[in-house]
Amino acid sequence: MSQEIGLIAEQHARAYLTAQGMQWVMSNYRCRWGEIDLIMRDGPYLVFIEVRSRVSAEFGGAIESITRQKQRKILKTATHYMIAHHVYHSCSARFDVLSLQGVTQQIEWIKNAFGADF
Repeated sequence: MSQEIGLIAEQHARAYLTAQGMQWVMSNYRCRWGEIDLIMRDGPYLVFIEVRSRVSAEFGGAIESITRQKQRKILKTATHYMIAHHVYHSCSARFDVLSLQGVTQQIEWIKNAFGADF
């Protein structure tokens, strides 16, 4: 996915999740272990969100493209964020995936898509 398409998808995802009542914290958090597309608050949860966009499911859908290796990178990056921002002991983490599929960018939101127990 090109950077421009990725940015548009993340903006669309952020607007959608905000409309669902979540509070935006940060976009595109990066550290040496990886990147997290969106970080948002949902009640007591700090939610780390991977945004995936696919025009076609011909080569697999957006959700299927998040491999175990990618999940490990997200978990390490989220841990880094929580320690660096001193929130490790003060809130619970959740890992969601938001998929934008097809030309119409149909949204599929999977809460608790994965965790440390995979």
